Amino acid sequence: MYKLTTCAEFDSAHFLKDYNGKCARLHGHRWKVEITVGGEKLEKEGSSRGMIVDFSKLRQDLKKEAKRLDHNLIIEKGSLKETTIKAMEDEGFTIVEMPLRPTAENLAKHFYDYMTSRGYLVIESKVYETPNNIAAYSEV
Repeated sequence: MYKLTTCAEFDSAHFLKDYNGKCARLHGHRWKVEITVGGEKLEKEGSSRGMIVDFSKLRQDLKKEAKRLDHNLIIEKGSLKETTIKAMEDEGFTIVEMPLRPTAENLAKHFYDYMTSRGYLVIESKVYETPNNIAAYSEV
């Protein structure tokens, strides 16, 4: 199997509601996402001849979701009161509500699903919460 890996980075804040530790408090990260896709065959014709997919298309699709999360507060739906969300939005903050707790593990699965929905055969998704703390998701 042929494999390609590309990366994207974004900065965002989050917190883990009901967590017993420092991560219960609002804090930020420089997140890095690595997506590895694969294929058994290479394109035979056109400008992508000899490739699984053009790196620029793969990177563009990954960066689209990273950009949506960049410089935002990522929260689990229901983890803040509606009045808190409204007050923050009134102050100009952008909040991205997700149906998951914004852990590195869940974000790895989120990016896996996102890229799969774009038609890629995703082998593995990795999310670096810090340079030394990495979560990965694959279905293998």
